Amino acid sequence: MASAELRIIRRRIKSVKSTMKITRAMELIAASQIAKAQDRVSKSIPYVQQLRNVIRNVAAASGSSDHMLLADDRAGDVGVMVITSDRGLAGAYNTNVIRAAERYIERLDERPRLYVVGKKAQGYFRYRGYDIQRAFLGMTDRPVYGDARQIANIVLDDYARENLRSLLVYYTEFKSALTQDVAQFTLMPVEPPPSEDASEGGTTTAAAYSYEPSPEVILGRLLPRYVEASVFGALLNASASEHAARRRAMKAATENAEELTKILTRTANQARQAEITTEISEIVGGAEALTTR
Repeated sequence: MASAELRIIRRRIKSVKSTMKITRAMELIAASQIAKAQDRVSKSIPYVQQLRNVIRNVAAASGSSDHMLLADDRAGDVGVMVITSDRGLAGAYNTNVIRAAERYIERLDERPRLYVVGKKAQGYFRYRGYDIQRAFLGMTDRPVYGDARQIANIVLDDYARENLRSLLVYYTEFKSALTQDVAQFTLMPVEPPPSEDASEGGTTTAAAYSYEPSPEVILGRLLPRYVEASVFGALLNASASEHAARRRAMKAATENAEELTKILTRTANQARQAEITTEISEIVGGAEALTTR
């Protein structure tokens, strides 16, 4: 009986050690990808900021624009985009952003048009009976600008057809390797960023630019690019956050496996000691039986 128990414990120790090798490898892979993802996030910020500045100047020069992306009184449905990962084993990364989006959806008086990025969001909302307008898969691990352009083209097309009147994006913002927070922003309609002077209570002074073609035409070309850049920034933040969350989850799993291995090894040693004690008792008992004869 003791031998059977010891075999079971040793088999479990071997299984836990094999799992620990996998979690440690995944932890190291995620750790190596965090630096690259963080660098991509930091490099994308100046581009988006400069694009916002250009839009502000052009919008000020054009006065009032009738571009569809600036209109806030359009017909159509409310849209929600949720950015998660295609893979799991990332702790509460996917759960946090999905629950935040679901709380917003439950407060709406209508069923929104749902756009999901990542298999985790697709599986969650499909299982619960939500009508998914479009799912984008295979672009969360290492997103490229072409992925953002693909997403932006589809939502812009729905917006142009007046299927959408607004689109809110839920994603995870990367702040550091230890801190990632769920964030949301309105992708469409685009709100022209206020002038820095106006935000400080002063008067707005537009830059003296000469425009060719007209400011309205330039603004019409810039706004779709701004939508693409905003989606790309959200994808980059989500990717960096995913790698950071997976590294923490795999580190915790590895530490738990190490602790479990110690406990199982201690239990195996106790079982082995009990087995040896039983064998010695049987030998002594047999020797005494022979002596009494």
